[in-house]
Amino acid sequence: MSKNDILWKGIIEDLIDDFLRFLYIEAEEIFDFSRGFEFLDKELEDLFPEKDQENIRYVDKLVKVYHRDKEEQWLLFHIEVQGYNDPHFRERMFTYYYRIKDKYQRNISAWAIFTDNHKGYKPDHYEDSFLGTRINYQFNTLKILDQDQEKLNNSNNPFAVVILATLLALKRRQEDESNVLKLKLGLVRSLISKGFAKDKIRAIMNFLRFYVRLNNDTDVLFEKKLEEITGNTYPMGIEELILEQERKKAEKKGELRGEKKGEKRGEKRGEKRGEKRGELKGKTEVVLAGYDNGLSVGLLSNITNMPESNVVKILKENGRKC
Repeated sequence: MSKNDILWKGIIEDLIDDFLRFLYIEAEEIFDFSRGFEFLDKELEDLFPEKDQENIRYVDKLVKVYHRDKEEQWLLFHIEVQGYNDPHFRERMFTYYYRIKDKYQRNISAWAIFTDNHKGYKPDHYEDSFLGTRINYQFNTLKILDQDQEKLNNSNNPFAVVILATLLALKRRQEDESNVLKLKLGLVRSLISKGFAKDKIRAIMNFLRFYVRLNNDTDVLFEKKLEEITGNTYPMGIEELILEQERKKAEKKGELRGEKKGEKRGEKRGEKRGEKRGELKGKTEVVLAGYDNGLSVGLLSNITNMPESNVVKILKENGRKC
């Protein structure tokens, strides 16, 4: 899973209420936000065989949301974030639908968020027919490139800033580096001026910092300017997501065998060894994945809670030059 996938997963969870308000003008009348939300990502994974999960390269979320209609009680939101042209996307959306419907027997609202830079790519249905039997599955779409930037700038919804950050990332190749820096800092100032809750500012700041990428020198300048604007540096919130994703990956690959063997034998010594090996392997995965996605040694040290010398050692042992 790429860094952008992790960022999208995180920001949807952090801003799920604002996300629904962004999609539905009458969200307050439709949904009971006071009852909270439940993310069923693990259940979503279980709907697909392991061999299919290995090829998943997109963001998917399944969210339990309470309805204000007492008879409805709760419904499910299926959210896909798609960043490239996939000829099988329509069918995949339909496959998710019927498997979710079969398991939960609840109403489902499906949304596809397209973060790619292909103007004409926006599939919104799946259709199939055979010998008089026909099906046409329609789903909701949100194309980032189609969004009105002026309306987004004037919006008081925190999720509008996420859309603006994504638009800036899409324009990254066409813009001069210094202009991208200026626009990115402008988004920071706008974000702070809108008076959002601190936890939401932190979540969006993390998304903006990592999603809109700059070269190393410009990124250092951005961090300095950011510190001047905010008076301090915002703590990283993405590290928990990275660790979680990499640990899941390690578990699936059987890299925590030592831990499992220790548990089966019931031997405390073996259990501790297994835990240590599993923890080290998990951190190694994080270091390698993070470094390959452009994270610095210093940031990886903070994320894994290891000295920089240990991070450098892992990188060198695995053929990375640093």
